[in-house]
Amino acid sequence: MLRDKLKHKNIILASGSPRRQEFFKDLGVDFEIKLKEIDEVYPEHLKAEEITDYLAVLKATAFDGELKEDDVLITSDTIVWLHEKALGKPKNYDDAFTMLSDLSNTTHEVITSVCFKTNKTTDVFHDKTKVTFEKLSDESIRYYLDNFKPFDKAGSYGVQEWIGWIGIKKMEGSYANVVGMPVHLVFKKLATFI
Repeated sequence: MLRDKLKHKNIILASGSPRRQEFFKDLGVDFEIKLKEIDEVYPEHLKAEEITDYLAVLKATAFDGELKEDDVLITSDTIVWLHEKALGKPKNYDDAFTMLSDLSNTTHEVITSVCFKTNKTTDVFHDKTKVTFEKLSDESIRYYLDNFKPFDKAGSYGVQEWIGWIGIKKMEGSYANVVGMPVHLVFKKLATFI
């Protein structure tokens, strides 16, 4: 449905995330992947969605001057927000262990921002999901890290993996947003290009 209506647009997903790519396939949208190395650094005063909004736009600005008339570029960024602090991707095993220990028996927010950029406009929006973890034992955390190696994920976990099934007690908001893309909002935005 959407694929046919968007035939006149060239959708570019600037994300190496297999999960985000799968979402676009599931939406039935034709897209190409273009990646650029970005130094994901943000001003220290930014908080919560200000961080992800900033980084999603930063990733899009790397394509300034390259977009053609029919191009629609989509970039995205996700963080886990806990106790007024952003948890991004872990630096190493010990960092991941610390993150999951901190998330244990608490509620955090997963915030994902998405930027849509054309050669004329830039639009960014975000979604938030509250996630509550059960108390996680050190043994469970080590098992997860050893077997699933979630070192490419914000907060050191994938909701769709083992830790999500055994560890998450409650979720308020979009599940897809926690995976890494607020698909319902992306679908609405794509529909505006029809």
